[in-house]
Amino acid sequence: MSEALSPDIYASNSSVKVDDSTLVELSKHGDSAALERLILRYQNRIYNVILKICANPDDAAELTQQTFVKIIENLQDFKQRSGFYTWAFRIAVNLTLSYCKRKGKLGFYSLDEQAQDNSPRARKALKQFLEDEGSPDPAEVAQNKELCELVVRQLSKLTDEHRTVLILRDIEGMEYNQIARILGVELGTVKSRISRARGALKQILEGFLK
Repeated sequence: MSEALSPDIYASNSSVKVDDSTLVELSKHGDSAALERLILRYQNRIYNVILKICANPDDAAELTQQTFVKIIENLQDFKQRSGFYTWAFRIAVNLTLSYCKRKGKLGFYSLDEQAQDNSPRARKALKQFLEDEGSPDPAEVAQNKELCELVVRQLSKLTDEHRTVLILRDIEGMEYNQIARILGVELGTVKSRISRARGALKQILEGFLK
């Protein structure tokens, strides 16, 4: 092991930037500090993606734990043909979608959260968003906290397939080719799913204003 990458150096200084591929190789050789750093780097982001898909905080926490257990169990077989980030998200998404199919239903939001959707500000922001003839702009939506929260809650009304591609693309900002690798489908399939999902979400949001 290179002295520059020794656990004592990077574990004691969190500002030292070590790339994922290096941490993966160190982890494969039994470096627990490297493995912990990989987990800390992605656990919150993976949890948030899982939560948006399954819509239940308790289930999301359990699925996040299962994701990292599976990552640890399979790390030795990971050949790094794709980035660790993409590989980890593929495990998380597959586990979550399988869970949703077994469960047969999604979690639900509280009545208080639903009531917030009916605020005049939320409805006005949504109307302005839907009147824009251009394609949805994730950056613009993200800047409007109230609108973003409303849209995320309405995602639960989409199919698992449509909800997942919108979360990965429009909320997580992943590239199309990354999403294709995560879902194990062709690039063209990803693009068509996103187009259909955006159309379905727009219909749901328009119905919310009626």
